[in-house]
Amino acid sequence: MTMSDSRNSDTPGDGSVDTDRRRFLGGLGKACAAGGAAAGAVAAAATATTAAIAAEGGAGAWGGSTMRDALGSFFQDHYQRMTADEVKDALARIERRALARHGVPIRCEDTPPIPGTLFGYALNISKCKGYRDCVEACVRENNIGRDSQVQYIRVLQMDRGTMDLEHSEHYFAPESVPTPGKYYMPVQCMQCENPPCVKACPTKATWKAEDGIVVIDYDWCIGCRYCMTACPYWARHFNWTEPRIPPNEINPNTNYIGNRPRPRGVVEKCHFCTQRTRKGRQPACQEACPTGARVFGNLLDPKSEIRWVLEHKAVFRLKEELGTEPKFWYFSDDLASS
Repeated sequence: MTMSDSRNSDTPGDGSVDTDRRRFLGGLGKACAAGGAAAGAVAAAATATTAAIAAEGGAGAWGGSTMRDALGSFFQDHYQRMTADEVKDALARIERRALARHGVPIRCEDTPPIPGTLFGYALNISKCKGYRDCVEACVRENNIGRDSQVQYIRVLQMDRGTMDLEHSEHYFAPESVPTPGKYYMPVQCMQCENPPCVKACPTKATWKAEDGIVVIDYDWCIGCRYCMTACPYWARHFNWTEPRIPPNEINPNTNYIGNRPRPRGVVEKCHFCTQRTRKGRQPACQEACPTGARVFGNLLDPKSEIRWVLEHKAVFRLKEELGTEPKFWYFSDDLASS
């Protein structure tokens, strides 16, 4: 897959407190990889950034904040180490920033995994017709920048009878679909059981949660893109630009490790719509599919539809030989299309 995104140059004087914080964390990540940084250098970086916050009057890359919020963000701990009170404070800061930046009130929640749940996905490629309703629903649901070209889901147009992903068409635009002689294969994050992206992250900003979803703490992502290099499925995307969303199109129902507003300079990806699925709902892409090609559910539930598919259909996974153990399967009712 070719990357069509082009990097925007930084704008001087944009008050990027959060960018400074990620650079600070980036320095720590590189220092850890090299054997550790000097304590004096770390203290100096923290002092300099605090001074920058004061000089900017608390205006941050998130669209503006009070001094208290700016400092709270800078010294915010990793999601997995935060106490309940610290998480509550972080959620309140996210909501205040979103209101200041977009003029729209949102609700950001910390929804934990459902006990006894391991999510998985199956996709019937013989039913997929290339409409890309799933792509549009994902962009809307997950507050993805409309001008960023970031899409968690890519629908590949393939020559019938082949499985050559390298020569698939990502940006097909016929007058109508499906096109004769073609079939369609959506790809997205495979939520690997053995995710190489997690191993590659120097700040541990990404990890596999108890329900099998590989998630990201955007506040700890330093934008090094090591995870993108490690991912064999082209599933991670770097935010080159500040995501822009019309206020009337913002989804106000958000999750801390899901679809909350993200800043420029972080990596993001599909997270199985944690704001929905951890409340017993289906992902937005599954609900939007007009042909019923998508099957989502709990792999630990023997009565779930996805378990029925895995037990009764000839399924396959992409790049199984790599040992990543994707929790995303494909199957077909039409052998000619596989």
